[in-house]
Amino acid sequence: MGKTDDGKIEVRNINAPDHITRVDRAKYEAMKTALLAALPADPPGLTAAEAKAALLPHLSPEQFPGGAKSGWWMKCVQLDLEARAVIKRAETKPLRFWRL
Repeated sequence: MGKTDDGKIEVRNINAPDHITRVDRAKYEAMKTALLAALPADPPGLTAAEAKAALLPHLSPEQFPGGAKSGWWMKCVQLDLEARAVIKRAETKPLRFWRL
């Protein structure tokens, strides 16, 4: 994972493999830890709504007061972790996710 000295981290998007974005490293790492703690290791996994509800208790109230912006950060981290083959999605409606 690309890291620099400016507090940013490079993230990928499984839907746009050549696109790299730089986001706040501390928030990314906090959300990654929470999301991986929330997702089960086996299919069928959780829907995005279930994952968000399950990860909220793992988030720092200082970084995500009242869960603020957690939906955006969860999607950012989810797409990056899929691109890195850390989590997987089932092509269902709604989508479901689990840890690999």
